[in-house]
Amino acid sequence: MNLLKRLRTAVLLLVPLFLIIQYGSPLLLFIVLQAFILASLLEFFGLARKKRLQPQVPLGLVIALIISLSFFFRASFPLDMALFTVFLLTSVFFVVSFRRLEQLPYYTQSITVTFFGAFYVSFPLNYLYLITLERGVFAFYFLCAVIFLGDTGAFFFGKLIGRHKMTPLASPHKTWEGSVGGIAFSVLGALAARQLLLKDIELWPALVAGVLVHAAAQVSDPLESLFKRAVGVKDSSNFLPGHGGFLDRIDSLLLAAPFFYYFIKFFWK
Repeated sequence: MNLLKRLRTAVLLLVPLFLIIQYGSPLLLFIVLQAFILASLLEFFGLARKKRLQPQVPLGLVIALIISLSFFFRASFPLDMALFTVFLLTSVFFVVSFRRLEQLPYYTQSITVTFFGAFYVSFPLNYLYLITLERGVFAFYFLCAVIFLGDTGAFFFGKLIGRHKMTPLASPHKTWEGSVGGIAFSVLGALAARQLLLKDIELWPALVAGVLVHAAAQVSDPLESLFKRAVGVKDSSNFLPGHGGFLDRIDSLLLAAPFFYYFIKFFWK
């Protein structure tokens, strides 16, 4: 039953997403990406509230949007200008909002979790837009193939021969043996994607990208898991039946996407 739920959810989510990526305009892709960022950020703030932290949700959503706009309007609204805008807006908001003495103990944690959450989710995910815009949809598919096959290889190798824990606190089921299997499958994914979609890319840079992107994803995944472990939950939400929440689905991309963008920027010709 759980497998059927996972398959049904995957089909309902991935088919429209594929059509948008493949045939939609850059503006439509950007808008859909912002919906994913919004949902993921709301889940992150939900996790924070379970630990009795007090994120300022409306402010966090506005910060995330400002960061996103710096990716869409890179020439007229670059990231440094966006960060200054965020700093100014955040300063004014907290000075105006925190007026009572009993609020002071929550000031530091509130401003920290609000800004960190917005930046943690919005900044890296917007690199998916840049990858697709600058390198085309096939580069996006390459990234997805490497991460998906890497996760698949890590899962099966970990189940079959996994003995040595890699990150016992964050992800108790992850093993070094599984990680090696994930690297092998990531290389296979990179090779297949390169042969089918990106034949103009030299072989070795594609294979190296497969290894390094998988390594970045392996760091990114336990990082999100630490947040869930800290609040004692398995999934960030139950919005996606069989898959948990949006944050659970995009956690590997949070480091892998920006890493992949800069790798292909400097090493793919």
